[in-house]
Amino acid sequence: QVQLVESGGGLAQPGGSLRLSCAASGFIFSIYSMSWARQAPGKGLEWVSSIFSDGSGARYTDSVKGRFTISRDNAKNTLYLEMKSLKPEDTALYYCVKGYRITPDRGPGIQVTVSS
Repeated sequence: QVQLVESGGGLAQPGGSLRLSCAASGFIFSIYSMSWARQAPGKGLEWVSSIFSDGSGARYTDSVKGRFTISRDNAKNTLYLEMKSLKPEDTALYYCVKGYRITPDRGPGIQVTVSS
């Protein structure tokens, strides 16, 4: 049974930083691409970033390029999203996703709020 649990969200000021983590279990983490997605208030689910199983091939949606970094530690079954230079428009519920881009296998989400 796939389990994905996000952590590290919260409140940040514009220009600030946060690091999200996703603890994965119930599947062989090291052979799957993984992704982050987000849903802002009143909007649909948006793909944010993906990474291949071996940690290569990181891709980002245009609005976060140069500010967000996706990474993973296969020994710890953990996915990360380092977020810098945060903007109010980054406010959303962030989901860890098993697979490339958006799939049905995702965690419950963690709230990120960017506000002064």
